[in-house]
Amino acid sequence: SRFQGATIVIKYGGNAMTEPVLRAAFAADIVFLRYSGLRVVVVHGGGPQITAHLARLGVESTFVGGLRVTTPETMDVVRMVLLGQVNRDVVGLVNDHGPFAVGLSGEDANLFTARRRPAIVDGEEVDVGLVGDIVEVRAETVNALLGSGKVPIVASVARGIDGGVYNVNADTAAAELAVALGATKLVVLTDVEGLYADWPTSDEVLSELSITELEQLLPTLAAGMIPKMEACRRAVRGGVPQAHVLDGRVPHAVLLEIFTDDGIGTLISPDRDLAAPATVPTATTPPAPAAVPALAAGGTPQETGGRP
Repeated sequence: SRFQGATIVIKYGGNAMTEPVLRAAFAADIVFLRYSGLRVVVVHGGGPQITAHLARLGVESTFVGGLRVTTPETMDVVRMVLLGQVNRDVVGLVNDHGPFAVGLSGEDANLFTARRRPAIVDGEEVDVGLVGDIVEVRAETVNALLGSGKVPIVASVARGIDGGVYNVNADTAAAELAVALGATKLVVLTDVEGLYADWPTSDEVLSELSITELEQLLPTLAAGMIPKMEACRRAVRGGVPQAHVLDGRVPHAVLLEIFTDDGIGTLISPDRDLAAPATVPTATTPPAPAAVPALAAGGTPQETGGRP
């Protein structure tokens, strides 16, 4: 009963999205969470699916500074794959268990607004095309769906402040949406057990870090973990009490984290003297304002009100 009304945002990706057994388990977990009284939002990307579709079209995928070079033609494929394939697949898997999931794009009702961002290579800015940073989140549509008992499934594309459409990082999108919703938890599913203490020397997983400890470690992390841990940093600095990185290769990883005493993966929480109580609030999280400014990359949270 202590989970009633709490909001959780889950970033879905990696092997959990491509392995049939894990996909089915994930969908069942989402429905279990919904029946347990949580307000669940799923944010997804689809990098492997986009790369595969571009390859079928004879288009080579190019990455600069960890960002996909996104021409207008590539953006058409990104949009088609995320909205027409991946989003529909996730919605269908959840709805095999009942009429719960509703597919959304970051473009819908201007849920996400983004501005163009360059890649940084050796300290220099490099244009990578239609890749964006989220600058505003309008969460009222997602709140309305949650209030009606639905599970929003959100594809990580955004409307541009210039009226265009941008490819945005799904980890970042999940973090910004968690802040806007006043979520209790952000969960990031990935393909590793969590954050390693001293990779590759050791495979010991850090079970918990404060936000300050994470910020000290960020410059030393492997490139693949930086977007995920940066998303956790954004969420916690934005007022989300807990952010988790979990191994999506483990069946029912989300349930193991939420409904067991020990949990799994790596938990990021506020600094000890500022930490919120570990228990999940019993009251429904109040709706966020109509428009919530997103965190600037590497910056500090804006004052938005209405958050824990």
